Amino acid sequence: MSETAIRDTIRGHILENLMFTDDAAKLPDDASLLDMGVIDSTGVLELVLLIEENFSMQVLDTAIVPENFDSVDRIVSYVMRAKAA
Repeated sequence: MSETAIRDTIRGHILENLMFTDDAAKLPDDASLLDMGVIDSTGVLELVLLIEENFSMQVLDTAIVPENFDSVDRIVSYVMRAKAA
């Protein structure tokens, strides 16, 4: 799966299910989801499930940290690194 496809899947999920909008301009890829108040612990778990189901990978508990899940860019980077490993 390409980086673009991964980004589109993640952005789409965040916009539709966490922000309840289809306005992509409201979610810059480098914006902190925590600082914007977009994500909480339940939202993180939703993203983990989305990643595991859509990208056929397991997200380890130790990987569920802001460095990997605080922005679209960070989530995409995490998925790309994990898929390459």
